[in-house]
Formats: sequence, structure tokens, C-alpha cells
Amino acid sequence: MSPLIQIDETTSARLVDDMNTHGYATLENALSEDALADLRTYVDQQAIRHNNQYFAYHGYPALAGSALATLGKSPEFKALLARMHTLACGREAASDEVFPVLRCVQGGSGRRESNAFHYDATLLTMLVPIFTPDQGEERGDLILFPNLRKVRSWVFINVIEKALLQNKLCRKLISACIHRNLLKPATFHVVPGHIYFFWGYRSLHANQACDPAFRRATALFHFGDPHAGSPVTRLILKLTQHRARKVIARTDTPLS
Repeated sequence: MSPLIQIDETTSARLVDDMNTHGYATLENALSEDALADLRTYVDQQAIRHNNQYFAYHGYPALAGSALATLGKSPEFKALLARMHTLACGREAASDEVFPVLRCVQGGSGRRESNAFHYDATLLTMLVPIFTPDQGEERGDLILFPNLRKVRSWVFINVIEKALLQNKLCRKLISACIHRNLLKPATFHVVPGHIYFFWGYRSLHANQACDPAFRRATALFHFGDPHAGSPVTRLILKLTQHRARKVIARTDTPLS
């Protein structure tokens, strides 16, 4: 996965400008065929453990030994994301920590985890598609309401906004409005091998439903928590990780 960290300052500036102007940025053919094949092998192995149902790994302990964990801890990769953060904000991030996530939407349980609109806890989100369906109507496409809000000065305001939008009722309402063309988000099919960037903290986003017969696996790297060190932020992260472990527990294959 080394090509991911070989991004010069000119390209970094272009990506930031695209995110500010269009809401997202694309780095085409960022992954070599070998790197993508290695990631797919890893996902295949993990999918077997979860009976080909939905699972999500949050953080380095869950991803230990994977290429995703190695990349997230790479000094060069951290420097890339830090440079993009500084270009966008005019200041350095409070922390150089990168938080990795692997999400695999598949099977019947995957449908329940779709259209889960949310704001990320960190400013910058990098999305790495590993598997995406290329046929059918339900392909798990990315839905993005780009740059809806600014970075909040107070963590309390951030928590209130998340609480109002990140619940089942509101998510169903947003989905219904999209279906009736009352809301028109940016919707696009992410392509394995390409890399996508967007301001996850500022942009309400989700993935659409994915046909249970297919698999949608993406890695996400989160960087630049505007509220780093806040007890509330740490609590939200723990709750998210706890929920992910509960879902995994329901799908794990018992060990003999």
C-alpha cells in the first residue's frame, strides 16, 4: 500500500481544493493491483469468521497485523494527512493520531447497517474501497451532503447536532426524502483502486443499501479531531466501538 503515501504537496493542495469546492476529492489508481489483492485476501479471511455477514473493525487492536494497521501508523502517511489538515485549516491538528476502520457490508445484516447517516468525529476522512458491487441497483453507493456545517467551537454543540441527526427516526426520514427527490445528496459509486477524501466532520454521509448477494468493503482513515481530549468525544468513540463488537458477536463463527 506504499503508493498511498507518495503524494506530493501539489497533489495535496489539489485534493484539499476539490474537497472545499466539490465536497470530495478522488485520487485515481492510488492502489497497485498487488496492494488491492492483499486487502481483498484479508477481507475474505475476516468475512469467513463472520458467516459472510456485516462486520466492522474499529481501531488498531481489531486490525492488528493487517496492512491497514501498518499504513495508519506510518509516519509518512501521518505526515500526508497532517499536511492536508494544515492546508485546510491553516493550523496543525491537535494530534497526529490516525484512527482506522474496516467496514464490510454483506448479507442480510448489512442492510440494517446502511443509510446510517452521521457526522464523523474527525475533520478529514479517507475512504479506501476494497470490494464494491458493479451490478444491480443496490450497490452501497456513497451518499454525501458535503460541507453542511463548520467546525464547532464547542463540543456540546457537536454532540447535540449528532444526537438530532444520528438516530433511527431521523435517518429513516432522510432516506424517505431522498427516495422522493426532496433531498438531493451527492451520490456516487466508489471504485476499488481509487482513494476518496472528504471532510467527514462537516459532511453528513452514509452508504446506501447493498444487495445481500454482494459485498461492499471499505477501509476508512480518520484524522484531525477538532475536540481532541474531550471526555465526551472519548465516550462516543467507546460507545461506537462497543456497538461494533456487539454486531460482530452476533455473526462470529464459533471456534471448535
